[in-house]
Amino acid sequence: MYFMQFSRHLFNRNSLNLNTLFSKMAWLCSADSNEGLVNKLKEAKIIESERVEKAMKRIDRKNYVSFKPYADSPQTIGYGATISAPHMHAHALENLENFLKPGMKALDVGSGSGYLTACMAEMVDKEGKVIGIEHIRQLVDLAKLNVQKDRPEFLESKRVEFIEGDGRKGYPEEAPYDCIHVGAAAEKTPQELINQLKTPGRLFIPVGGNGFQTINQYDKDSSGKVTKKSLMGVIYVPLTDAKKQLRDEY
Repeated sequence: MYFMQFSRHLFNRNSLNLNTLFSKMAWLCSADSNEGLVNKLKEAKIIESERVEKAMKRIDRKNYVSFKPYADSPQTIGYGATISAPHMHAHALENLENFLKPGMKALDVGSGSGYLTACMAEMVDKEGKVIGIEHIRQLVDLAKLNVQKDRPEFLESKRVEFIEGDGRKGYPEEAPYDCIHVGAAAEKTPQELINQLKTPGRLFIPVGGNGFQTINQYDKDSSGKVTKKSLMGVIYVPLTDAKKQLRDEY
């Protein structure tokens, strides 16, 4: 449900020239093919991990968004939701790479079209599992259809499962998780999600009210101690309830 990410050197909460900002944030990684898109993300040093590169090349975005799948910008997928820009998905996978190793378990909150869930499943391999949770039933069905046409073995083997539910509460039935990704902005530190992390584990989530938010990385160490690191300024749609989203009450 990502809307827009701003590079750190352009982001200023108190003074922001939007015309200058939008002209510079032109999403230069757009391409005509999935491989071309991933190659440009690599050239821009957004993708540095070979595992992330392979995952994004194996999961073709055209199977998850019908309009301009290789444009490096957010695209609507209906029901008040968007699929994040590819560069933001790449940032998330890079950040979570060490927690998406073969055999690990992950939770994708606000799984939308299922694209990032599938990328995460590619990285955790056959021994791992990824849960995608989404509170809009039509989007749960859409994600299942998308993965079915792209990587049906993910669903058949239960490497991927899509659940209808309130992602703000996580999904304790499958907890704990090596990592949790959240695709919408929480107003405050999401303690329920942190509680569902393994020790060690990592949460990647935008936090803040309407307007600009910050991507925060929460790490829980082997003793259970939690530390926070702010990564970048962003604009995401809020982590809200289904009725508000369907009424476009953001």
